[in-house]
Formats: sequence, structure tokens, C-alpha cells
Amino acid sequence: MFSFHQLKRGGVFKRFLALGAAIGLAGLTVAPQITAAHAEGLEDPTLAPYFEAFKGKKIGYVPFSMSFDLAQGWLAGMQKQADELGYEIIVRDPNWNTDVGSQAMNQLINEKPDIIVYMNPDLQSYAKILKKAKAAGIQLVAVNLKSVVPTHYIGEDWQLNGAAEAEYIVSKCGEGTGRSGKVAILQGILTSAASAYQLKGVSDVFAEHPEIEVVSNQSANWDAGKAHEITQTVLQQHPDLCGVVGFWDGMDIGAGAAVKEANLAEPVYVVTSGGGAKEAACDKLLDGTYSAYMSYDVRTMAHDINTVIKILLQSKPPVDMPAFSLPTDMVVLTKDNLKPDSCWVMDDFK
Repeated sequence: MFSFHQLKRGGVFKRFLALGAAIGLAGLTVAPQITAAHAEGLEDPTLAPYFEAFKGKKIGYVPFSMSFDLAQGWLAGMQKQADELGYEIIVRDPNWNTDVGSQAMNQLINEKPDIIVYMNPDLQSYAKILKKAKAAGIQLVAVNLKSVVPTHYIGEDWQLNGAAEAEYIVSKCGEGTGRSGKVAILQGILTSAASAYQLKGVSDVFAEHPEIEVVSNQSANWDAGKAHEITQTVLQQHPDLCGVVGFWDGMDIGAGAAVKEANLAEPVYVVTSGGGAKEAACDKLLDGTYSAYMSYDVRTMAHDINTVIKILLQSKPPVDMPAFSLPTDMVVLTKDNLKPDSCWVMDDFK
């Protein structure tokens, strides 16, 4: 049998080695030459235009007020990106006053920022101003509250939020729970998108559950003191109340306090929604103020606002382009499912 040793003893092995060496040398001769560009890397041609797109740009920001967590968190996230990319944010604080907000919006239009990020106090109040801003070529991004005038929108889907709150209450107070089925609804400003759309979601769910009896459906105008007063009265009239559906944590903290003060034998389930700040959400779930909390996380919303700003400043689309929406994913929080990162603090934006 022919063996490797025979091969090695003969000249075949030497010729085999010589052939391999020749093939190797041939391969080396056709290898590409290392150029200066390959040695040092290539300049990304899109990088300079990217940063140039933001220089000298101005973003107007008009929330309801700078005194509450949503507005503060959004601004913190926006300011971080503005500092990194070199554009300016112009803040106007209406301090809960719609007339002051209208004046602030008109002043910003005169200053001609590239984009205005704002909150609609209700469906109608800013309608003419928004049309004026569009006519001036200013891009508009509404945050969390819509207007009858379509603009780009980032925020909660309020009708789905209302439905989720109602479904939670049904699970605690509906058929098979042994409870009265009595529920109170606390709305905000009646003409606000957050109230009108949430109420539709709540009503649709309760319409499918005749065992649920709405014994009170009132507006607390986003005011915690008024929410406390209304809830206190309802509990006196209906001590077997099972649940409270609230439309915003800044208001519903008053309802939760009234329930605690009543110290009833059976629990009253208070469900609310908000931006998921630790003090307003997680802490209040842990201390029993709320039973469930629908969180539209401010961190996510700030990220989406920043993304839209970058897209609009780079692409420079016409202001009459079709308006788009970026609904924020809602997360249902309870005391039992809280995680260390379920809620945010201002340090998250540093």
C-alpha cells in the first residue's frame, strides 16, 4: 500500500511542497495593496451635515405649566439633546392659564422658531393660533393633548387609557366579585382631549357590564382639592362604593386621600394614569393611595419628542404635510408588579 512515508521518500513530496509554495506566492501577489484610506479609515460623509442641521435652530416649548412632573421631565430630556446637538429651547410657562398660554404661543410665532412643542389646554383654545403658526411655516408637535386642528402628536392614546382603567375596575367590582358594582368617575376639564377621549373608553367598557353602576360622573378640573371634595361626598352617599376611575394622578391624589380618610371596611379601588414619576406613581401605589396606575412613561415620551425634532430639523418637510401620531405605550402598574425602573426620577435625564 502506498504510504505517506513513501511519498516523503520520493520526489513527489518535494514537488508537492514546491507547488503549494508557488500557489501561496501567487496569492500574495494578487492581494490588494493597503492604501492610506484603508490604513486611516474613511470619513463618514453624512456626519457633518447631520450636526450642521441643528446649528442655530430654535425649539419653542409651551406646556400647561412648568410646575408639574410631566413638563419638567419632557424639558429635561429635550434640553439634554439640545445641549448635545447645539440648538436652543425657548420655554414659555403659562402656569395653568389658557390666556397666558395663548399669548405665549403668539409671541413664539413672532420669534419664528423652527418647531413649537406644546400642550393643548383643550380641544379649541389654540385652534386659531395653530393655524397662524402653520401659515408662518412653523412645525407643530402636540404632546399628550390634541386639538381640533391636526398637528403632529406624541403621547397617550386616551380612549385606550380609559378602556384599560375601566377594565381594571370591572375586574375588581364586576360580576363574580361580590361587590356592589358602584363606581365614581372623576374627569378633568370637560373640553380637554384627555377627558373627552378617556370618558369614551370608560363608557364603552362599562356599557358591556350592566352590573357596574356609575353613581357619580363629575369634573374636578384637574384639581386635587376638588377631587378630594367630590370623592368624600360620594363616599358619604355610597359607603359601599367599590371603585373610582380618575383621569390624571395630579388630580386623583385627592380622591385617594379621601378614600384613605373614610377608612371603610371594604377596599375602594382607585385607578389613575400619569407620566410615571416615582413620587406620583410608584410611591403612591406602595402606600395604597392608588390600586392601579396607567403609566405613559415620560422617559419614552421625551425620547420620542427628541426623535421627532431630529427628523423635522433634518428633513425640513412642508408644514402642510399630513400630521402623524406616535402613541406612547401604556403600562399598567400595580403594587405587585413594580420593578426598580418602573418609575422615573429627574436623575434619569442626566
